[in-house]
Amino acid sequence: MPTTSQTLELAAKILCAYVSKNSVPAAILPTLLAEIHRSIVALDKLPQPQITRLTEAQIRASIRPDTLMSFEDGKLYKALRRHLTLRGLTPEAYKAKWGLPIDYPLVAATYSARRSKISREIGLVQRLRQAAE
Repeated sequence: MPTTSQTLELAAKILCAYVSKNSVPAAILPTLLAEIHRSIVALDKLPQPQITRLTEAQIRASIRPDTLMSFEDGKLYKALRRHLTLRGLTPEAYKAKWGLPIDYPLVAATYSARRSKISREIGLVQRLRQAAE
């Protein structure tokens, strides 16, 4: 955490760099320095996370037979796992963040059924090959 003198020094350097390239009236320099300093101090403070509890209706509406709606960006996906991974979330963290039930699906029902059917067919073909050998 930088001290007040360090943040003032940084604010002064930023102001000097700005004034060297831009025309600024001398009367607003103190206000501009104070605004820059306030911005630097605000960078050190962590933003308060906004906790939004979803209603049961919103959770139900996000689950569709062929897609799932992501609460992170509002887009529709067949499977959420890769989308969550790209955003740095685990399925458990996503569910906790949005207050979702433990049994909330991460794969759309029709997509899951289609993948399951394909897997069974592949397994059947493999069993038939093994039986033929």
